[in-house]
Amino acid sequence: MSPTQAASPTRSPACKPCSTSHRSTLPDQAAIGQRVVAQAARAGVARFVFSSVIHPVLSSLPNHAAKAPVEQAIIDSGLEYAILHPAVLYQNFAAAWRDITEKRTLAEPWSNETRHSRVDYRDVAEVAAIALIDDRLTNGTFELCAEGNLDRHAIAAMLADITGHSVEARRIDPTTLVGPKADALRPMYDHYERHGLQGNALTLRAILGREARSLRAYFEHLANARC
Repeated sequence: MSPTQAASPTRSPACKPCSTSHRSTLPDQAAIGQRVVAQAARAGVARFVFSSVIHPVLSSLPNHAAKAPVEQAIIDSGLEYAILHPAVLYQNFAAAWRDITEKRTLAEPWSNETRHSRVDYRDVAEVAAIALIDDRLTNGTFELCAEGNLDRHAIAAMLADITGHSVEARRIDPTTLVGPKADALRPMYDHYERHGLQGNALTLRAILGREARSLRAYFEHLANARC
C-alpha cells in the first residue's frame, strides 16, 4: 500500500490545479493496509513504519479516515512501530510548476483564504529512516509539519518573489472537475474550503534536530532545477 501516492483530478479546460491529494485514493486502502500489516507480522518483521496522513480522525474525509483502521492494525499487531502524520506535501506543487511559471497562476479547488500546513517529503523520509534505525521513535505517533500555515495569497506572493513575475491566486470551481478521482476528493475540497488543514511544526523540528525544509527553499529548488 502506498499511502502517499498523489492523485490529480481531471482538470478544467482553463487551468490545471495543483495535485490536490497528498494521499492515495486507492479503493479499499484500509483493507489493503490491514492485510499488509498482518503479512508483516506473520513474516516476522520487527518494526513497521507507516506514513499515514495528518488528522486521520477527520472521518468525513475518506482519504484520511481510511488510515485510521491501518493505524489500529499496526498498534494491535504486536510489532514495534512508528506512525507518521505528514501534512500536505510540497511536492504536490511540482505538477503545477509549468502553470505557475508560464500561466502565472496558482490554482486549487478550494478557497484562497483557508490555511494549510505543509511539509517536504524529504523530511518525512528522513524521519522514517530515523524510525527504522533508531529506537527513540519506537511506538510513537508523530505529526510532521514545517513552519508556516499559509493561504494561497501568501504562497502566490512568495512565488512571485522567487520567479520575478506576478502569480495570481485562483480558486477553481470544484464542480468543473470531473471523473472518479475528482468525485472521490469532493469531501476533501469541501473541508479545505471551510477549514483548511493545519498542524504544528514542533514535533518535526524536535525529531530532525533542525528546522524543517521551508516551502520557499522548495520553490527555489524547483526554479533552479527547471531553468
